[in-house]
Amino acid sequence: MARKKPLTVEWSVWRRGGWHLVLGWGIGLILCGCTQALFPSLPGDRPRVVATSTILTDLTQRIGGNRIHLIGLLKPGTDPHLYEPVPHDSRSLEQAALILYNGYNLEPGIIRLMESTGGNARKLAVGEVVTPLTLQRKQSQPDPHVWGDVGNVMTMTGVIRDALIELDPQQSIFFKQNTDQLNSELTRLHHWIKNQINTIPRSQRRLVTTHDAFQYYAHAYGLEVLGTLIGISTEEQPSAQTLKELVNAIRSAQIPVIFAETTINPRLITTVAQESGARLARRRLYSDSIGAPTSDASSYIQMMTANTRAIVEDLGGYFQPFPLNKIK
Repeated sequence: MARKKPLTVEWSVWRRGGWHLVLGWGIGLILCGCTQALFPSLPGDRPRVVATSTILTDLTQRIGGNRIHLIGLLKPGTDPHLYEPVPHDSRSLEQAALILYNGYNLEPGIIRLMESTGGNARKLAVGEVVTPLTLQRKQSQPDPHVWGDVGNVMTMTGVIRDALIELDPQQSIFFKQNTDQLNSELTRLHHWIKNQINTIPRSQRRLVTTHDAFQYYAHAYGLEVLGTLIGISTEEQPSAQTLKELVNAIRSAQIPVIFAETTINPRLITTVAQESGARLARRRLYSDSIGAPTSDASSYIQMMTANTRAIVEDLGGYFQPFPLNKIK
């Protein structure tokens, strides 16, 4: 008996008809719904969105989800006032369909780059939809730290939602549902913060921080910012006179505790504590950035929760944890 030849496909046969096999296999995958697992959507299939600050990146991710290709320029713990862009940032801005930035000169280095970069992206200053606080002291520019008031952030989420809908109208229901869910959580957060601050004795509801980033928080939740080492931008350098005046103010008001911040070197505020007789709070405040993924402030909601805990515990209040179930 003649030995059977092994089953082979000659190259000439493959060239003539093998591609039909591949085509048929691909059609079969489509019919059985397997293509999504084998061929996930590429970033190019979704609109490219760039957000500058970590706070905006977090909010935009909550609203846009997997229907957008989101790039956050700043990493957790980065100071937006001092950030100097890198070449990759320029490429990200050029390729974007939408650029979301805080505005009010929070991120001056990125704003300068954005103004000089090509591309056809829509540029939206999300923070500037909020009317800035008018303070008694002189300001050379509006205070950009608008997210300190959760009510402001609920306004900002609507702006982000509408911008994403304009970018991809087919996903409007998805974006609206995500925004509604987020704002429901933010509403609970807003009332929870008020209740927590109300546990602090009235005479102790005074803040001293490294830089002037908590006016919106104080205004919304019933605190007074007694003083800061530097102004609204960390680009400023405090003078010896400023240091002396802050020390005297702390002594005069008998402030027992002052707060350092996660994005700023604590050396100078430590000096203020030593010279004034106040102590540094046990926890640093998150001012201009959310925390690292492994921190207690890896999202905007968690950042506000962590700050409220630090303030309440060190100013003599009674802290009750915020219910984080279903909170991202």
